[in-house]
Amino acid sequence: VQLQASGGGLVQAGGSLRLACVVSRATYTTYAMGWFRRAPGKEREFLANINWNGDSTYYSDSVKGRFTISRETAMNTVYLQMNNLQPEDTAIYYCAADPWKWNLKSWVSESDGLGSWGQGTQVTVSS
Repeated sequence: VQLQASGGGLVQAGGSLRLACVVSRATYTTYAMGWFRRAPGKEREFLANINWNGDSTYYSDSVKGRFTISRETAMNTVYLQMNNLQPEDTAIYYCAADPWKWNLKSWVSESDGLGSWGQGTQVTVSS
């Protein structure tokens, strides 16, 4: 399976971006998908994830209310709508997918075991 993330860029504080991640060469049809980020000098941080059919989501407290995850199941695509971006949101954003880890909350502490990762897309927020 391959994941291709896109949509990053440079935005001013208070602005918005929408990231997209497309799954290709999928072996399964029931991938849970999610987003993480890694800021310079910091560890990877879980942001949000969504189950295979889009009816369940889980968010970290740091982005709840500002970021929204959604998916187009038929297209194996997951989105991350990011609003009111702040300089501390500057990071490389990664998408991940796993056909078996359906416990969304477990992704917070068990991300190393996720099946597939995208290459990352840079988000830079200027003050």
